[in-house]
Amino acid sequence: MESKAIFNLSSYINEEFAATVELIYNSKGRVIITGIGKSAIIATKIVATLNSTGTPAVFMHAADAIHGDLGLILQDDVVICISKSGNTPEIKVLVPLIKNAKNKMIAITGNKDSFLGKQADYVLNAYVEKEACPHNLAPTTSTTAQLVMGDALAICLLELRGFSSKDFAKYHPGGALGKKLYLRVSDMSEVNQKPSVSLETGIKDIIIEITEKMLGVTAVVEDGKILGIITDGDLRRMLSKTDDFRNLTAKDIMSGKPKRIDSNAMAVDAMELMEKYGISQLLVEHKGRYAGVVHVHDLIKEGIL
Repeated sequence: MESKAIFNLSSYINEEFAATVELIYNSKGRVIITGIGKSAIIATKIVATLNSTGTPAVFMHAADAIHGDLGLILQDDVVICISKSGNTPEIKVLVPLIKNAKNKMIAITGNKDSFLGKQADYVLNAYVEKEACPHNLAPTTSTTAQLVMGDALAICLLELRGFSSKDFAKYHPGGALGKKLYLRVSDMSEVNQKPSVSLETGIKDIIIEITEKMLGVTAVVEDGKILGIITDGDLRRMLSKTDDFRNLTAKDIMSGKPKRIDSNAMAVDAMELMEKYGISQLLVEHKGRYAGVVHVHDLIKEGIL
């Protein structure tokens, strides 16, 4: 029933919906969203979605509004009232007060002919045939429809504003999501040690360098340029092929074309490269010079999965 209700909403995306989007987009104020009961909970989610996608929004509970919180509404703000019936007592008290203040008002309601529907400047139709509740009482299908209509509104505004992934990162700096959008390779490689050997470094010193730097790898470097890479696996393969390795040097066992990444690249790009080639480390370059190592454990630790 809920999926059918969502499908039916597409027919309600009309000129009035478009006009609502334009109103909010061109507004110099914020979006104040209000409701009562379950609609109030949906309002808080729509507020969160708008705020995170570049449209400043504030939640105002309909019951609190008529007991002092009307002071939240500033002159240029646009008000969205959410109500399935559009006829609840709180809405009937609140709506005239908003109208008197001359703020533009948008209704998200399942009843266009309700008190709210008739008083609003714009109506976003969230009509549902029936609640999923077997008694047709508990707000279920109706609140789902309100939520989806709010998401549609937010995404239209996001597109109009040209809101990019970089903008998104500014509003989501915490958690794995934010890190995927702003964390760079250099943020991790600069913290790590920077193992390196030369072409003529002997096996004993190579083992010491890999062991001390604790990244399971060392770069082979000359004049700041990466020439190759030696991993724990390269050392094991060397031991399986020869009994006498006393005279071997880095150039004898290194891999000549190691996978590398620029220090300014996004951390999520480093993870994609590691997954693509089945490797655990990437050498890092900055302006063509060796800058360190990023390890898969660094990425996992930061939640880049």
